[in-house]
Amino acid sequence: MQPRLDRRFSVCDRVIFGHRKSDFDPSYRWGYRPSDYSRASDYSRPSDYSRWGSSDDDNGLGDSPSTVSPLSYGGPASAEDGYGMPGRSRYCLVASKQMVGIFLTIWVRSELKDHVRNMKVSCVGRGLMGYLGNKGSISISMSLHETSFCFICSHLTSGQKEGDELRRNSDVMEILKKTRFLRVHDADNEKSPETILEHDRIIWLGDLNYRIALSYRSAKALVEMQNWRALLENDHLRIEQKRGRAFVGWNEGKVYFPPTYKYSTNSNRYAGDDMHPKEKRRTPAW
Repeated sequence: MQPRLDRRFSVCDRVIFGHRKSDFDPSYRWGYRPSDYSRASDYSRPSDYSRWGSSDDDNGLGDSPSTVSPLSYGGPASAEDGYGMPGRSRYCLVASKQMVGIFLTIWVRSELKDHVRNMKVSCVGRGLMGYLGNKGSISISMSLHETSFCFICSHLTSGQKEGDELRRNSDVMEILKKTRFLRVHDADNEKSPETILEHDRIIWLGDLNYRIALSYRSAKALVEMQNWRALLENDHLRIEQKRGRAFVGWNEGKVYFPPTYKYSTNSNRYAGDDMHPKEKRRTPAW
């Protein structure tokens, strides 16, 4: 029997880590696209699994999502995908799922793919009327050796008006409430997790859309000074955590880079720099 895995992550998004005890054939065993919205946590060595998620509204509203949806899965990536020669890749794709503009893909080291089991997916729509899939989440549940993992890629409610952060908090609570995985028994007759919080390791990522409670001018000045601490003190996600209204007990990696929202296309300038002074500017945020 393999021991439970230590937490070692290699990630490319705004990511929050959770630690809890505790639509397709679950007996299957399986084998990049970085987000435009990113808050990165960087670790000194690659992890035994990696995942990338992204969210974008450019694809429109689309159809409302089902609670449980099929996954794509397969063996080692091909040379055409940019991951080396077929059969010789270091990492192997084990699952990918898209819901409108939300996309989540999971890769593991090739030698571990036969130890991945109980793969399941659940989608929750939080868009128009609280249902359509332009906002919401994709959650993938899996087991690696004796450790259960849950990856959640979400795109929460946008907006920087006062009170919009409460709508994002509501999205989080609804995702936790409505995400359900088919419960199955594994070879050892142990039940697989049915909810997000029942997993041993939980990784929540994507475009959480929390903003910074400062004016554009004040936030831009702090960015130029690289004063990340002052910016984070006014970050709505951190504020909501401290108030006990969202992600209580969850941890985020160290933030050591400027806000990634919102840049002008094909430039390193914030979109607000290119606007007329009388136009409403979007304050930089993570």
